[in-house]
Amino acid sequence: MHCPHFDAGECRSCPLMGVPYGVQLADKEAAVRARLAEATDARTHWDAPAASAESGFRNKAKLVVTGTAAAPRLGILDPRQHPRHHDGTGVDLRDCGLYEDGMKAAFHAIAGAVTAAGLEPYDVAARTGELKNVIVTRSPDRELMVRFVLCSADRLEALRPEVPALREALAALGTPAAVVTANLHPEHVALPEGPEEVHLAGDATLRMELNGIGLRLRPQGFFQTNTDITRRLYATAAAWLADAAAEGGTPVERAWDLYCGVGGFAFHLARPVAEGGAGVAEAWGLEVSAEAIEAAREAAAELGVADRVRFTAGDATTALAAPDGTRPDAVVVNPPRRGIGAELAGRLEESGVPFVLYSSCNAATLATDLTAMPSYRVARAQVFDMFPQTGHAETLVLLTRR
Repeated sequence: MHCPHFDAGECRSCPLMGVPYGVQLADKEAAVRARLAEATDARTHWDAPAASAESGFRNKAKLVVTGTAAAPRLGILDPRQHPRHHDGTGVDLRDCGLYEDGMKAAFHAIAGAVTAAGLEPYDVAARTGELKNVIVTRSPDRELMVRFVLCSADRLEALRPEVPALREALAALGTPAAVVTANLHPEHVALPEGPEEVHLAGDATLRMELNGIGLRLRPQGFFQTNTDITRRLYATAAAWLADAAAEGGTPVERAWDLYCGVGGFAFHLARPVAEGGAGVAEAWGLEVSAEAIEAAREAAAELGVADRVRFTAGDATTALAAPDGTRPDAVVVNPPRRGIGAELAGRLEESGVPFVLYSSCNAATLATDLTAMPSYRVARAQVFDMFPQTGHAETLVLLTRR
């Protein structure tokens, strides 16, 4: 893959740009294996790494808006300037090769709406202007969620009249805007979005269908950025659990999905084995984001499984007891980069749960957490290349009791 922005030093988001993809993938697996050397042994089965497309794989764009309302730039702040003395100059990345098909054209239409609404980009140095970022997510059905991150509600009435024309333009491009919102972000902090979301048009959620399961994503919910790899990750977790239960003769009737997000693992585990799931009778998901939980509940109702796939908003780091006091036969954890931490690792260690599936985006914290669970062994492991052109990767491990 070749990128003119990388060659010019304008963007360093892809530090492995130019490294042959086969080398990238081999190096990632070697790095993960080295990190997990003390937690694995000769009996650990390593599946071949799940390779991604080298380009055109990102379903989400967080674009900093710079320039002027008449000529907006959608991309990043210029990395060649010192952060403390940055003048707010940006690099336009609408032509970035990482984004999925159709997103580049959509960015141009969105830039047109910015101009039509007269939204002045936020000037980081002067702390003036209104539009900070544009966040765009594309579903597998090519529908979009478009979010305008504004400093305040002052320019909402200027933006609203331009939304119908934007939706018409996006529909004509084959990427209809299913959801359009304004996110209000008044603080001068290095975060892409603020706490308040104002619905402008379309539905409340974006449908993200994976493996025939219609997940639902709300504006402030989390979803992995690589749709194809996410699809394979969920399917693999369900297959591994079904295989392990069958091989060990240990029935898995109840599974928990901690840090569940919009419920991807829970729904896949709850599918019948004949449909590629683990066939668990009940699944329960726990996630700190109330928005994500509402989206998961909506999906459960649409799928007709709300009676056996349930979700609760709460802190997964301290969990290991369902609201009714029941215990699971299997637990899935998919934490942020910091890992599950000593408290939850200790609870899992003492729980007696026969199977744990751990999906990690940070092999270093995964290794630390596994050290805190010596009663488990890594029976199976696989690297999923969620983030090509970078040194990051997702790792899935199946833990069984020794």
